[in-house]
Amino acid sequence: MARTAQSQIVTVDGRTLRLTNLDKVLYPETQTTKGDVLAYYAEVGPTMLPHLWQRPATRKRWPDGVGVGDDRSSRGVFFNKDLGAGTPDWVRRGTISHRDHDNDYPVVDDLATLTWIAQLAGLEIHVPQWRFDAQGRPSNPDRLVLDLDPGEGVTLAEAAEVARWARDILRDVGHDPVPVTSGSKGIHLYAPLDGHQTPDQATAVARELALLLEADHPDRVISSMRRSERDGKVFVDWSQNNGAKTTVSPYSLRGRPQPWVAAPRTWEELEDPDLAQLTYAEVLDRVASHGDLLAALAADAVEPTPLTPPVAPATPDRDRLSTYRSMRDAQKTPEPVPTTPPSPSEAGGDPVFVIQEHHARALHWDFRLEHDGVLVSWAVPKSPPTDPKSNRLAVQTEDHPMEYATFEGGIPHGEYGGGSVSIWDSGTYRLHKWREGQEVIVTLHGRPDGGLGQVRKYALIHTGGGRGAKGPKADRNWLMHLMAPDPEDTSVEALDERSSTGSGNVVGDSGDVAHEFPAQVEPMLATLTDGTNFGPEEGWAFEMKWDGVRAVVYLAGGRVRLLSRKGRDETAAYPDVALPLTGLEVRDAVLDGEIVVTDPSGRPDFGLLQNRINLSRAADIERATQTWPAQLMVFDVLELDGRSLLDRPYAERREVLEGLGLDALGDRVHVPPVFHGDLQAARDISRQLRLEGVVAKRTDSAYAPGRRGRTWLKIKNFLTQEVVVGGWRPGQGGRSGTFGSLLMGIPGPDGLRYVGRVGSGFDGAALDDVQRRLDERASTTSPLVDVPREDARDAHWVQPDLVGEVTYSELTGPGRMRHPVWRGLRPDKNAAEVVWERP
Repeated sequence: MARTAQSQIVTVDGRTLRLTNLDKVLYPETQTTKGDVLAYYAEVGPTMLPHLWQRPATRKRWPDGVGVGDDRSSRGVFFNKDLGAGTPDWVRRGTISHRDHDNDYPVVDDLATLTWIAQLAGLEIHVPQWRFDAQGRPSNPDRLVLDLDPGEGVTLAEAAEVARWARDILRDVGHDPVPVTSGSKGIHLYAPLDGHQTPDQATAVARELALLLEADHPDRVISSMRRSERDGKVFVDWSQNNGAKTTVSPYSLRGRPQPWVAAPRTWEELEDPDLAQLTYAEVLDRVASHGDLLAALAADAVEPTPLTPPVAPATPDRDRLSTYRSMRDAQKTPEPVPTTPPSPSEAGGDPVFVIQEHHARALHWDFRLEHDGVLVSWAVPKSPPTDPKSNRLAVQTEDHPMEYATFEGGIPHGEYGGGSVSIWDSGTYRLHKWREGQEVIVTLHGRPDGGLGQVRKYALIHTGGGRGAKGPKADRNWLMHLMAPDPEDTSVEALDERSSTGSGNVVGDSGDVAHEFPAQVEPMLATLTDGTNFGPEEGWAFEMKWDGVRAVVYLAGGRVRLLSRKGRDETAAYPDVALPLTGLEVRDAVLDGEIVVTDPSGRPDFGLLQNRINLSRAADIERATQTWPAQLMVFDVLELDGRSLLDRPYAERREVLEGLGLDALGDRVHVPPVFHGDLQAARDISRQLRLEGVVAKRTDSAYAPGRRGRTWLKIKNFLTQEVVVGGWRPGQGGRSGTFGSLLMGIPGPDGLRYVGRVGSGFDGAALDDVQRRLDERASTTSPLVDVPREDARDAHWVQPDLVGEVTYSELTGPGRMRHPVWRGLRPDKNAAEVVWERP
């Protein structure tokens, strides 16, 4: 669009418009004119319009240009909701009825209407999460939005970290959101909805997600609407899912000092510690190069599907298992598939419950209650809550037959729910309340060794109306809340209270003090490979790669000692792992394994493990065992009852390991499964569990202490790397009192070569801990080789003995990491041992 005159007559989509004041400056700080704004909307229009289609548009206008500062200091800014008398008759309208009046809104379905809005200095366009239907009535929302608004002192990169936490929760309920930097201060997350939820129900789900984030990260996240409490935190605004609320449209300009845009981004971009808002020129370049990153939510592309088939209303003559049977073929799945309708349970005995851990497309827990002759079922993505402050989303699924209460096994891939199913806990329950489709309250009495660990009282509350209220498309989202148990319910928790005695960090005492521990063994290491062209898989065993710290276990006469890879004694730091091992009935043994801490979904989380590393005070360790309980994944046995097994083949050692009875010691020690000759199955499971990868081991290989050979190969799902910290750069904003990023290096022939800087992935505790360690290691000279001048400009140098671990997306030409994210310290590693982990 040429801008050689102050006024032009143009034709857009067959409509004639008069454009005026084209040289008027609307953004004084950048001298961006109205002509520039019109040109931007003309070019971005084809990409933006699908996100405006069929939605009522509220316009935010700046006829005199934006002020220098935020929106509140702008000159003459005002909202336009309804349409004025001068609106062209070709502008499509949608009517919204309010309590005492109706408003006509423009519906921006073509470039002509978008141009007309821009001509009136309508810089921002805001729309709700719903569209008008074919009859012009508001329909149910087709998308869920979370608005992450950084409080005072919080950077955009810190808001991005909260966005990643939110993404994990949304993925657990079947959605993979797309991030949008808002063009103002924060980040929006968009996830598709299937149109079954009302605005109130969508708002309830969004509020629950916000509460979950706040409960998991109370020092970083707030869901309260009170502005006075937001300083230093990210406010998760869930209210924009209300049918009366709007959110700035993707690709809309913002009335900020810079001509920033609400711009869809990649998740890799959000890992950049220098993440910033984008200007309209940058957005146009991105659209030209990459298209619409939010296309999946566009009107002509989105086809969201429900997590599970709709649950039909309960009626006396309905076969409650008809939906279940319609989804399963008894010839293809080992699940029970009854051919006849269920019969109501006869009186006598308490009803049963079962909770099954289900490793399907996404790990979740199936919560089932016996009721009216069937198992009424919910899918709980993050496991049943064990803390009253942490509610869970529970998605109701189809009723299951009573035979399913004892089902365990593998559902073939390609079948509904394909994956492995195991019983996490089961038992009977006492019913307190059952309001069909609205509220269920029960007290569960599980197994002594079950996942619940004790008597639990739960309330399940439907987020909308009754189940029969909306027929087969009824909403399936419930909230699961842990309640205080009633006094008459006694705990069945079975805790091992063995005492810790003996000299040093040794747990257990058999009285045989003369029985010495076996000699120390240095752990065997694996070599990294990319997994392509692996070759014949026969003769290989594939194990999960656990995201924790290596531990070699020494047993002697009922006593236990845990040593790290560096030989550091970790027994006192992990009593919840060491104590159960005292029950293993062996004279002596050496075991190899990995200590992990899992998140609420059961996935090992190295970030949570950081809360256990380096604790030394008994009181701190005791609290940590309650908040972040550890588990030991044992994958090898190196010595047993005085006989070394180092030279025996892996297959023989594995057989001995599986015969030790470690899985009978409780829920803190495990012998994880192994996949023989099937790399793809192992990789599929590791990805489903969001693990680091797999380890391939030759079944005929001996154990080579301290060596890294080709008989153990590790294949990663994402790139991780150990690094040595050589320096740091000061932080800004909310991190002005600590470091902003760490300067990383990896030892090479010419010294500690610089590989980049990392500034994301740190929570408040990690910032304080790492900063203390940096201060203790202050140095006047750089230990790093080839640091760019820009990164060295304000750097503080340290002695290079601090080892950490990061993930990253790729390496640039000079061998620098792109988008690194901090995973945590590695006190079990020496700086001199760090090497490039490249296939």
